[in-house]
Amino acid sequence: MAQTFVMRGVGGKVQKTAAEMPELKPNEVLVKITHSGLCGTDLFYIDPGCVLGHEGVGIVEKVGDAVLIHKIGDRVGGGYLRSSCGHCKYCLTGRDTLCYNRDIYGFSGYGNGTFSTYYIATEGYVYKIPESMSSEVAAPLQCAGATVYSALKTYYKPGMKVGLIGIGGLGHLAIQFAAKLGAPVTVFSTSPSKEKEARDFGASEFIVLGHEDKLETPVDLLLITAHKAPNWNTFLSEKVVARGAPIVILGAIGQTLEVPFLPYFFNCYNLVTNLVASRSTHAEMLGFAAQHGIKPLIEEFSMDEEGVAEAIAKLQSGKIRYRAVLKA
Repeated sequence: MAQTFVMRGVGGKVQKTAAEMPELKPNEVLVKITHSGLCGTDLFYIDPGCVLGHEGVGIVEKVGDAVLIHKIGDRVGGGYLRSSCGHCKYCLTGRDTLCYNRDIYGFSGYGNGTFSTYYIATEGYVYKIPESMSSEVAAPLQCAGATVYSALKTYYKPGMKVGLIGIGGLGHLAIQFAAKLGAPVTVFSTSPSKEKEARDFGASEFIVLGHEDKLETPVDLLLITAHKAPNWNTFLSEKVVARGAPIVILGAIGQTLEVPFLPYFFNCYNLVTNLVASRSTHAEMLGFAAQHGIKPLIEEFSMDEEGVAEAIAKLQSGKIRYRAVLKA
């Protein structure tokens, strides 16, 4: 077996270690990683010792004997949803992220991540990167971009006003996607200084929390992309979020969720979560982003121990604007 190098959690820190690369199965492809995004999800898997990374982009170097849709030299990306059964009710209706036999990052395949020299992918679970899109731009779209686009594809309908809490790694992409879909976008923030940036991303309205009375009309869809729960008393109000509206949680906002029941009940809100994107939606997202010039705001770091440590420290301190990308 060939040897590769991976970045994994060791004693609470990330270290570069050697690993034996297994032989490719007939339905697998070998991707040489050139770039990988760093996501907040990666922080959960440092202590367990996983090989980190699920926003990888690279070049296909080898394909299994049964592979039909990828060829050597293709530039591809992926890394969160690794496989699914392909024949259950979820897979057959474009909801393969819900498959009971799914393989997703952090739950299995602990030795296979995109902070590595090579990543082994199942055929159909990495996606060709559009020619007009650079690899450093493509990397954060493999999770962050897929997550927000999937939520909008599922819950947004033309004519809706979209609200958003959290202008960060997810939020700045959600603003762009929603605006390019034609939605008026209202950003809620605690920081008045973020207004110009929010509008540059495509927001049409900016509300500083505590001044919800300035909201012209309630939003019809609310996306929560922050890393902690909002003040539910503010947002479970028909003057801020329209009755019957979906409220979609896209970030890990805590171990428990408590909401005031009566306003939630009487306004018939639909509180839901959304996990990355199905394969079809993921591929669609990449094409849409390329067509409309949607790009994450990134900071680049080297894919070595020093670079990864620096990127993680900035992410943990909340100083990344807005996605970290590791370059091999």
